[in-house]
Amino acid sequence: MKEIIDICENYGIGNYTINEDGTIDVAGDVYLNGRDLTKLPLKFDKVSGDFDCSNNKLTTLEECPKSVGRNFYCYSNKLTKLELCPQSVGGDFSCANNLLTTLEFCPQSVGGNFSCSHNQLTTLEFCPQSVGGNFDCGSNYLSSLQDIKICPKSISCYTNPLPEYVINNPIEVVLQNIRETKLKLLGL
Repeated sequence: MKEIIDICENYGIGNYTINEDGTIDVAGDVYLNGRDLTKLPLKFDKVSGDFDCSNNKLTTLEECPKSVGRNFYCYSNKLTKLELCPQSVGGDFSCANNLLTTLEFCPQSVGGNFSCSHNQLTTLEFCPQSVGGNFDCGSNYLSSLQDIKICPKSISCYTNPLPEYVINNPIEVVLQNIRETKLKLLGL
């Protein structure tokens, strides 16, 4: 327990509770950004505020909180998958500028903006079912938006090899066309 207290003090983490299983809950924010981390120093369970582990050298999200009340940022790391990321994010979620080839394991509900830009994605399969804000999938290798199941406030899909039809039409028109095509293929 003393080790957990020392680590919290070292990283400026306050207002926390140590659970019986050694995880910690934080009533507030956790800022671990730009610390040259290759792994997270503690095992988190719930964080009521922001959780920011961006600008590090993380290759895994092991020890990340299961739920984050506000924003979750893991951008600018060396992540190849989102396994073990929070499944509940009340605010923004950004996994931009990593080495992701899939969105598998990403949260299915994001209360704010969702950004997966600047990765190596060829598909948006496994993208969230619900995004309360904007959806940014720019600078990937996407040739289609057919796997989007939502209609966010806006979508940014710049610098992708998408057909002109997708680029030159509002997202609502593109998504409606995709839905209609899927229904026709299903004979509905």
